[in-house]
Amino acid sequence: MPRVALVTCAELPDLDTDDQLVVEPLRSHRVEVETPVWDDPAVDWTAFDLAVLRNPWDYARRREQFLAWAHAVPRLLNPAKVVEWNTDKVYLRELAAAGLPVVPTTWLAPGDAGDPAAVLPSEGEYVVKPSVSAGSADTGRYRLDDAEQRALAVAQAEKLLARGSTVMLQPYLSAVDTAGETAMLHIGGEFSHAIRKGALLDGPDLRDGRPLWSEQIDPREPTPAEAELARRTLDAIPGSDGLLYARVDTIPGPTGTPVILEVELTEPSLFLATSPGAPERLAGAIVARLHGR
Repeated sequence: MPRVALVTCAELPDLDTDDQLVVEPLRSHRVEVETPVWDDPAVDWTAFDLAVLRNPWDYARRREQFLAWAHAVPRLLNPAKVVEWNTDKVYLRELAAAGLPVVPTTWLAPGDAGDPAAVLPSEGEYVVKPSVSAGSADTGRYRLDDAEQRALAVAQAEKLLARGSTVMLQPYLSAVDTAGETAMLHIGGEFSHAIRKGALLDGPDLRDGRPLWSEQIDPREPTPAEAELARRTLDAIPGSDGLLYARVDTIPGPTGTPVILEVELTEPSLFLATSPGAPERLAGAIVARLHGR
């Protein structure tokens, strides 16, 4: 029987409940399934026929260690080069340069001359976040015409820069409060299903690095414009023809047309429970890779 590792982290040794849904469909294909922790030194990764990234959600503060591990694992999906490209949201600059609509972003890197207090606009709602994060950790929403919140936004940016993180400053797009985000899931190179994600950020980041995992999730049929943007986005990604799964998150921009919020190619929630047959589709795509298809 072929052995497949569904890679996770120490906090979720048995996988997230959603990802557990793919285990039995894989076993029905006579695949032996295990859930090793990515940074467990006792794991022999060469013993697996395939390693599939699912819940290694603690990598953000140890990205270099995670990338070194990913490059050392044989037959990793998604591939390590894609993981390296995707785990720092500076990839949004590449997508914008390719002519794709993305959420407008001002970038502050450690060592830049830019002062967050001077760069932040004088009014409006803005999101401050690091370019490497998971679960919206270290991410906050701030009203910049409010003196107290503006000071918190500046302090947040300065804290991230001092930590060595690149900072992203983005206008808060109010459509997330009504339309929400549309996340489109592709499995084995084909569109699988989509969901609506409700608003998550409700104010300044006061969580001391803790992630936000509680989201309102509902099935959704993407609009033609959203589906087309997802296809264009995946076509622009280096190595996209080798992806086992991909998630493109969009949101209506100021004019109502969709813009890219982020592209999840490393360890995204796939929301398998929201779409009948999605666990089986993922299992089938994994089995196809086992057979070199």
